[in-house]
Amino acid sequence: MANRLSSEHDRLAVAMVRGLAMDAPLAAKSGHQGTAMALAPLAHVLYSRIMRHDPANPTWNNRDRFILSNGHASILQYAMLYLNGYGLELDDLRAFRQWGSLTPGHPEHGHTAGIEVTTGPLGQGFANAVGMAMAERHLRARFGEELHGHYTYVIAGDGCFMEGISHEAASLAGHQRLDRLVCIFDDNKITIDGSTSLTCSDDVVQRFRAYGWNVVNLGEVAEDLDALESALNAARLHTGSPTLLVLRTHIGTPSPDFTDKHEAHGNPFGAAHVTATKKVMNIPDEPFWVDAEVVSSLRAHARQRGAEFGAAHAAASKQASSQWHEMWSPAPSVNWTSVAPSFDPSSSVATRVAVQKAIDASKDDVPGLIVGSADLTGNTGAKLSGESALSADHPEGRQVYYGIREHAMGAMAVGMALHGGVLPAVGTFFVFADYMRPALRLAALSRAKAIFIFSHDSVGVGEDGPTHQPVEQLASLRVIPGLRVVRPADASETAQAWRQACDHSGPTALILSRQNTPIVTNGNAVDRGAAIVRDTDGPPRLIIVATGTEVAVAVDAAAQLATNGMMARVVSMPCPELFAVQDPTYRSHVLPIGVPVLSVEAGSTYGWSAFADDSIGIDRFGASAPGNVAMQRLGISVDNVVARARDLVDTLGA
Repeated sequence: MANRLSSEHDRLAVAMVRGLAMDAPLAAKSGHQGTAMALAPLAHVLYSRIMRHDPANPTWNNRDRFILSNGHASILQYAMLYLNGYGLELDDLRAFRQWGSLTPGHPEHGHTAGIEVTTGPLGQGFANAVGMAMAERHLRARFGEELHGHYTYVIAGDGCFMEGISHEAASLAGHQRLDRLVCIFDDNKITIDGSTSLTCSDDVVQRFRAYGWNVVNLGEVAEDLDALESALNAARLHTGSPTLLVLRTHIGTPSPDFTDKHEAHGNPFGAAHVTATKKVMNIPDEPFWVDAEVVSSLRAHARQRGAEFGAAHAAASKQASSQWHEMWSPAPSVNWTSVAPSFDPSSSVATRVAVQKAIDASKDDVPGLIVGSADLTGNTGAKLSGESALSADHPEGRQVYYGIREHAMGAMAVGMALHGGVLPAVGTFFVFADYMRPALRLAALSRAKAIFIFSHDSVGVGEDGPTHQPVEQLASLRVIPGLRVVRPADASETAQAWRQACDHSGPTALILSRQNTPIVTNGNAVDRGAAIVRDTDGPPRLIIVATGTEVAVAVDAAAQLATNGMMARVVSMPCPELFAVQDPTYRSHVLPIGVPVLSVEAGSTYGWSAFADDSIGIDRFGASAPGNVAMQRLGISVDNVVARARDLVDTLGA
């Protein structure tokens, strides 16, 4: 193993991090230096003594994962990536928080080498880390220590633990006994508003012990590199539960003006305060000063350690099974040995039932698939038949029972996806997508390949009433850039939507019905976002475009209109955003210019003006009643579609 750095190099490394942590926010006139300054010794120990990482190969499979959950302290991570040779240079640090820079205000996965997850909303990174630790343990159970024997390290602060998602994630991590998860709690007792005593009197130690964690109260060792190393190594050796290291830090250390003050949190130090602090640290008072010789030494040290770790993993990879390689480089669905499930054209199948059949059909072709639900496994279709539960005793299981923890489930899925080697699919009722919105947004932002299964997609839920009947959720998810939202019409489209989701490089939300619906398509609409499912012999006088179970309503309405001489085309549009990016020729083939278009969807009409001249939808909350009654009373019926279609044609004079 690589030699240790000298004590002087250690001292200067910490001082340089603290100097850069002040200089970058000062130059940007924006940023958070206080936490980064306090955590500089910890970060240096992690990168130089503890973590298995390789700057020359930042994405090798068996690297330790590091997540800065309190991502506002991003300059800390950028400074470490700079010092360890991950490709950042001083000009990148000078461009902190500027347009197009590699050093944005919060860490972004895929934007800067060495950033594992996109953190910012507090608590999300902590839950991502739980997902990563679960993915690591699952892969280790299936393929062994040499291929997967790494650790997940996460730094979290008071804000992360105040957010409710931390409760859900910590509870499940303790239950799963994820003993290669090490969380360092930055216990600085400061938030933006002031002391944490203003808002919080939790006993974090007792709280995490109650979750089943191994909790070690380190006390005042934040400046002691050897003590930090010893504590982290002890955490690595601990088995049977995740570890929380409670580290008492002093925000803004060693500023003579702002140590332990909330002003150090979110406001850049003034130039005079930076000067005073650099004097305390005995380093030159120069913007972005570094010792070139020490930087060179740090980078050489990181490269040497990384090469040793990487060589061992490369040797193990050569002996790995074809299944292991397939999990890291999954085959596209066109190469699967299985075929999509077929359905009797005369049958009526809920799309939540159809997705479960599609999942089962594909499970051997997608060996990395891990499916789970938030206490709604049988209700949502998020189930792998015949697979054991993923648990502390059976980490090789592929069925996850998340419990009633939608917040954490969504963020854990993002963490699992960004860990790699697995494809997480998670399910709950569509109305509870509201609980998962931060995770859905971050999945899209980081292009995490995760599949979100949302069933009970409309007022067709029925008797549970408006609290469980989604009306605005479709529109709200469709406006998230990069989240593919697919609402299949029937079982045929659902089977194809599942395969498309497995092929897609980013996150997909599948929106599925509780109630049975006739099979009225051949599934072709999924690939291009929309397709004609019922056409006319001659030019249509009207086009009815619909999604989900309303496609069957549109087909019946078109048949009734035809008996009265009005020829109506029916288009299924399971994914409007995908249809919108098709070539103009195809779009005009499906929706010819000049032909009136009526949209039908059992949800908010927001957004449909992009395609339709008039819209039938539900721009109010639902009501408790049998599902078919709720649909009928709220206008999702053949009779209403027929009447509105005639009115539209009359109005536009088609």
